[in-house]
Parts: sequence; C-alpha cells; structure tokens
Amino acid sequence: MLKVTKLITSVLLPFVAAAIGSLATFPNISTWYATLDKPFFSPPNWIFGPVWTVLYLLMGLSLYLVWVARYKKSKKLAFGVFGLQLALNALWSLVFFGLHAPWAGVVVIILLLVCIIAAIRLFLPISKVAAYLLLPYVAWVGFATLLNLAVAMLN
Repeated sequence: MLKVTKLITSVLLPFVAAAIGSLATFPNISTWYATLDKPFFSPPNWIFGPVWTVLYLLMGLSLYLVWVARYKKSKKLAFGVFGLQLALNALWSLVFFGLHAPWAGVVVIILLLVCIIAAIRLFLPISKVAAYLLLPYVAWVGFATLLNLAVAMLN
C-alpha cells in the first residue's frame, strides 16, 4: 500500500505545478499571447496541452522510481533539485504569461533547463530509467527555450 501512495503522490506533484502555472497561462492564451509575433517554428496552441500532460506524467513516474529505489546514498539533493525544477516550471508560466514578460521568461526557462539537466544527472546513479524518463522533458524545454527567446526578440 505504501508504494501506491508514493506513486500517487509522485504523479500528483508535477500536476500541482501544472495547475499553478495554468492559472496564469489559460487566461492569456487567447488574449495577450494571441497578439504576439511568433517564429515560424511555433507549434499550434493545441499541441501544448497533450505534450505537457505526457511530460508531467513522465516526471511523476521518474520521481516515483527515485523514491522507491534501493540506493545507499542520500537522495536529498536529487529530491531538492527535482523540487526546484518543478517550482521553476510553474514560475515560468507566471512570469511569461502572468506578467507578460518574455525576457524574464527567458531567464526563468534557462534556469529551468539547467535544473532539469541537474536532476537527470542526479537521478542517473539512483535509477537509470528515472533519468531517461526526463529526457523528453529536457528536449521539450530546450525547444521551449528557443521559442521563448524568439518570442522575446520578435516583440
């Protein structure tokens, strides 16, 4: 029963970050964001929801695998960096969409990217699968970083 509780908690945590970020995102997509100039490689708005849903699920599964892994060293730093990247994930939405601040968003998303890479490196010795589950996330945030930078430059 304890592993089920850990699984549910692990999966819910990223979705809590998503919910916080969505408070700023949803009201601004059809208003402020729609008025921005976007680069040619900007995907349609409908793609973001499904992609992020899968990524949040992968994050949760990754966290769960680290939590239940039999690892003799401390996991505190790995958990701390994972928590920091979740906070930065939510913060990015609040800054970019909520404050209408693309350049500040660039700063936050670069910090987010660094934290995701750090989380992958910290998860790797604990659970290779957990680290690999974060690879699509780092790839998407890398793309999102380019998109954020392009939007900031165009507006």
